Amino acid sequence: MSKPVDDVVSTVRTYIEAHRGAFLDDLAEWLRIPSVSAQPEHAADVARSADWLAAKLGDTGFPTCEIWPTAGAPAVFAEWPSEDPEAPTVLVYGHHDVQPAAREDGWDTDPFEPVIRGNRLHARGAADDKGQVFFHTLGVRAHLAATGRTAPSVHLKLLVEGEEESGSPHFRRLVEERAERLAADAVIVSDTGMWSEDTPTVCTGMRGLAECEIELFGPAQDIHSGSFGGAVPNPATAAARLVAALHDEHARVAVPGFYEGVTELTDRERELFAELPFDEETWLRTARSTATHGEAGHTTLERVWARPTAEVNGIGGGYQGAGSKTIIPSSALVKLSFRLVAGQDPDHVEKAVRAWAADQVPAGVRHKITFGPATRPCLTPLDHPALRSVVRAMGRAFEQPIRYTREGGSGPAADLQEVLGVPVLFLGISVPSDGWHAPNEKVELDLLMKGVETAAHLWGDLAENWREPH
Repeated sequence: MSKPVDDVVSTVRTYIEAHRGAFLDDLAEWLRIPSVSAQPEHAADVARSADWLAAKLGDTGFPTCEIWPTAGAPAVFAEWPSEDPEAPTVLVYGHHDVQPAAREDGWDTDPFEPVIRGNRLHARGAADDKGQVFFHTLGVRAHLAATGRTAPSVHLKLLVEGEEESGSPHFRRLVEERAERLAADAVIVSDTGMWSEDTPTVCTGMRGLAECEIELFGPAQDIHSGSFGGAVPNPATAAARLVAALHDEHARVAVPGFYEGVTELTDRERELFAELPFDEETWLRTARSTATHGEAGHTTLERVWARPTAEVNGIGGGYQGAGSKTIIPSSALVKLSFRLVAGQDPDHVEKAVRAWAADQVPAGVRHKITFGPATRPCLTPLDHPALRSVVRAMGRAFEQPIRYTREGGSGPAADLQEVLGVPVLFLGISVPSDGWHAPNEKVELDLLMKGVETAAHLWGDLAENWREPH
């Protein structure tokens, strides 16, 4: 017979408090490893970080702990089967590499020497993402302690990659090659955050991303604007016209076919966004801007979370030095990025942008357009039973209503959704003030423990309320 809910919550908290000190000591040891994937001189440290995590997961109780090499940095895989063969299988995703950091960047202390000040742990990776990966180790042990089990209620798997901060260049291939081992009914991504310390939230989706560079070529060399200006096409002018044609008067993307397939917001989703304590003036200060702008008919949060966008990331051409140089430049360049939402196909968007650009470029100007690898969007429906389990587990930990957000950025979670064919859910406890990628990155220790609690409750809730064998 299972314990009453209040007894389980109490047992989980008692267990976490008893093991908090050792947990933080272990986390600090991991944070001391400068696993900066972007810097070749730290390649050995990234490998050491993977080894450390694999060993610690073994100590936690995972019977299978493996280092998975890639063409770049190694990933860590761990697996702990449930004793119930009919239990759902859950894959937790995170990353063990971190952003570059140095004292001279503005850190108050050595970024790889963890420091606790008040109720905050400062170190590179404290929130992004070692802290949020590591809370699962104590969470699963608290789950066992509260339920009396010797194995989790679900078949639990972990995949912790080593190149997320470098764009995950080898991640999709790894997932494709290891798809059988990674097979799951749902993916839990612990590399995200909440609205604020006072407003716990669960993220339901991330936008995708497509990027391109358009090179425009006119004369075979820079030529005199007095002798030839007004008589031959100017690639810099063509670049300016291209950019000007990107949006219509309502700030909608003017590329024909761009919005094909877009999953529109439901009335309920718009209501849930509106419930959040959003202050536009505060948001603008964070954005270092003085006015909002975007697609007509949508709020600021809707624009950054649930609407596709096209942005000019760079534009250039011709003479850039001091003084004047009266030329028609031989070339110009435009860099564009497109954030995509659920329902959009990056391949379709690429074809649409290529066709649109070809129509914009005048005769006499040759263009070359190059797209980088795309990231697909992902979205979990509000009524999905696994999402409801995440919300209930967070609610037990935080003892207050859990609200909903989306993430305007993009990440490798969509690769897991597409390759494995399963829903992606997000469980993160970081808050905006944690300073991801910035000096003095930190994690709020009380929130970190709430992450532990949530994980401790989640596995039992999924096992009890969701049965969908893959």
